[in-house]
Amino acid sequence: MGGAQEESGPGPAGTPPGGADFEIRVRGRIGEAFRSAFGEMTIVLRPAETVLVGAGLDQAALYGILDRIQALGLELLEVRRLPGTGG
Repeated sequence: MGGAQEESGPGPAGTPPGGADFEIRVRGRIGEAFRSAFGEMTIVLRPAETVLVGAGLDQAALYGILDRIQALGLELLEVRRLPGTGG
């Protein structure tokens, strides 16, 4: 029956409705062809990894980026919300 709504979303903290800034790390240095798949992201190449930084990402955008990483066969190392962003 209809009671108070409970926060039981996909994650304990959830992604704020307005979005948040995220840093996503993948193994290796991705080439120019792969970089074009992440045009909305800031890309930082490090010696052993590539860091993708996205500003104001909502949950749908974050999952879309993770889907692209998987589809391209990239190895995901870490996803983290940057401090001081979002609600």
